[in-house]
Amino acid sequence: MVTKTQLAKLGLFDAKVPRYTSYPTAPHFSSAIGPGDFADWTRAITPGSRISLYVHVPFCRRLCWFCACRTQGTQNEKPVRVYLETLKAEIALLGQTLPEGVTLSRLHWGGGTPTLMAPDMMTELAESIFAVAPMAKDNAEFSVEIDPNEIDAARLDALAAAGMNRASIGVQDFDDQIQQTIGRIQGYEITRDAVEMIRARGVHSLNADILFGLPHQSQARITETVQKLLSFNPDRVALYGYAHVPWMAKRQQMIPSDALPTPQERLELFEVARKLFVWDGYDEIGIDHFARPDDSMARALRDRTLKRNFQGYTEDPADVLIGLGASSISRFPQGYAQNAPATSAYTGAIRDGRFATAKGHGFSGDDLMRNRMIESLMCFFRIDANELVEKFGADRTSLMAEFNRVNRDFDGLLRVTENGLDVPEAARPLVRMIARAFDAYDLSKAGHSSAI
Repeated sequence: MVTKTQLAKLGLFDAKVPRYTSYPTAPHFSSAIGPGDFADWTRAITPGSRISLYVHVPFCRRLCWFCACRTQGTQNEKPVRVYLETLKAEIALLGQTLPEGVTLSRLHWGGGTPTLMAPDMMTELAESIFAVAPMAKDNAEFSVEIDPNEIDAARLDALAAAGMNRASIGVQDFDDQIQQTIGRIQGYEITRDAVEMIRARGVHSLNADILFGLPHQSQARITETVQKLLSFNPDRVALYGYAHVPWMAKRQQMIPSDALPTPQERLELFEVARKLFVWDGYDEIGIDHFARPDDSMARALRDRTLKRNFQGYTEDPADVLIGLGASSISRFPQGYAQNAPATSAYTGAIRDGRFATAKGHGFSGDDLMRNRMIESLMCFFRIDANELVEKFGADRTSLMAEFNRVNRDFDGLLRVTENGLDVPEAARPLVRMIARAFDAYDLSKAGHSSAI
């Protein structure tokens, strides 16, 4: 059993490390990748294949203080309608570049608050997308992030008519004091009503997000929030650690740092919530997700087809993820491409008739192999040496030497065999730090979040 003393000795409670939703991570993207690369990589997609599509809507009625996402506030729909026209132009541009017969295995609308759009806007956006790339005929998924404070029957009717078959609701925490402190007022009742409206329209797949490590959060309070969340019987839950990065997200300066739990307390909060989900029958997915055993994500874990991307864990089989909208990131077999983060710069590029790619990274050297090593750690808590030798031509002797080096760095808590490296359950709180040990890039200048 790994004790808190050992975890402290290894630096868990002090470390700042990436979340590893990509490798290399976004701070290593550069302007060397531009619109031409995005276009070339899009043209190289296999005709008739399936891809995944993410659409970013950056607008919110209110800006929650805890949020570090790329968002902007608006009190009326005019800027949203202008943005929709830009999105439609970007989609049309994409349609001119995509090879024939491409369909969507996954479509996700995120933000921001996609449900800030009026029903007619939702219909227009969906029709524009499907005119370019329709949903695949089997096992396709169309998911939307829904703010219970920004949803009604008309908008849900539009989403259901467009084909939404999975909904995602952000909860964060149901405690009144915590909600006031983080600038996110969302009662249990309004969330329950939103869930009921979603399910009444035949959308039975429900995701929910909650946070641990919030100001004033205690074990009793997170227990109450989890129990209330479980009353909705969500299919999946993401239990994210609140990342307090006020140097990056200025609005977080509104949150009193002295009200935040210590790193040791954060670990205890996570463990309390984790046990509640496991006791209720959820399977643990990676470091921070939970899923019902019959959910496709749980099946992907068992089948070892689980992946990790900018949206967290996914069972999406597509090799290509295209991001539309300001700040969206695409992943191709050749590398990553990110749109201009500022809405004005993104809009200007699309209006000029070119893609809005502002930076990215082209895979080179051992990027793809290390990408797989880190993804395997984050998904399965192990690295398969045989896979690396067969798929990437890795030298087994060099691999074993690196595995043994990392194991020594972690006081021999890991398990190294001729088949690879395993992270025992007791050492899993360290997995992001273990992943960092296989990261070949300089992480000293990037301001990452707490390891726990």
